[in-house]
Amino acid sequence: MFISLIADYGTGDPAFAEVKQRLLGGIPQAQIHELSVPPFSTLATGFWIAQLGLNPGPANRMIYHNCAPRKDDLEARQNNEGEGLTYALLPNGVKVVGVNAGYTLSFIKDHAEKLYVIDVARGGSQFRSRDVFPPAAAAIAQDDFSVLGAAIALEQIPDLPLDRVAWVDGYGNIKTTIPAASLNLQPQSKIVIRIGDIVSDAIYSDGSFRVPEGTLAFAPGSSGWLGTNGEPVRWMELFLRGGSAWARFGQPKVNQQIMQLG
Repeated sequence: MFISLIADYGTGDPAFAEVKQRLLGGIPQAQIHELSVPPFSTLATGFWIAQLGLNPGPANRMIYHNCAPRKDDLEARQNNEGEGLTYALLPNGVKVVGVNAGYTLSFIKDHAEKLYVIDVARGGSQFRSRDVFPPAAAAIAQDDFSVLGAAIALEQIPDLPLDRVAWVDGYGNIKTTIPAASLNLQPQSKIVIRIGDIVSDAIYSDGSFRVPEGTLAFAPGSSGWLGTNGEPVRWMELFLRGGSAWARFGQPKVNQQIMQLG
């Protein structure tokens, strides 16, 4: 089994090694690959669950995710209790096991063929993804669904916001939650984009490299998947050819709002 481990532990954090060790205890033949998202960023977690889960890959796959800000209840916690564990099955057979927090399931909720609570303790450890959840994930990986509880209604999962920074890649390109299909602009149209306090001119392009060096492009990016209607879903991206869009906008954080001013 190929497992994508998505969590907000931090790049290079030994927490990844600890969780992988526990998962391998229950799924010895698994190949586990880790992906670190910013702290408490359920939006980035949900984005990568969909990007990895809904696109082609090995036939026997699971995504194990943990980003649990514990914001479902702002009062003092008893026994380190947090958001509950869930199971989703995607149309291509990919199993998704992880905490239902914020937007973690928002990108896949309309795609999921099955969506259930997993009957496992919601507390018992500050580090639940290592100490509490792996046995349930191992059971699901091996088609033991006796750990499943009640079905989750789609209305219990928030819709994703369609105007945010979803991710910043290693080149400083800003991936957004703005669907390319939502725009009705002519290629090479001049627009104005605001993120936080910074405003910049940009060029709408139907391909990021179709702009001169040093120009900020607003174009359909490399991320997306097939929608529930069978049509491709593409997400808009801010791309500064020869530079960093992220730096131009003052290094915005994931989930920061993006505004098109003109």
